[in-house]
Amino acid sequence: MGLKLKEIEGLIKEAMPDAEISIQDLAGDENHYSATIKSKIFKGKNRIEQHKIVYKALKGKMGNELHALQINTMEN
Repeated sequence: MGLKLKEIEGLIKEAMPDAEISIQDLAGDENHYSATIKSKIFKGKNRIEQHKIVYKALKGKMGNELHALQINTMEN
């Protein structure tokens, strides 16, 4: 069972209220997404640290309900 796009967006927004988020379902299967996330929280952090913030926001759903998420992060 996949994770709906709005659920992903909601989890990220909950952790990063200032985030500008764009998510695409790459395969139409609710399992393979691409996300572009802009947030002030990323300032001064390297890409690995930024991606860890996103994974933490997903509350353990990555690798379980969500199979693949291509992440593009940037400072806002």
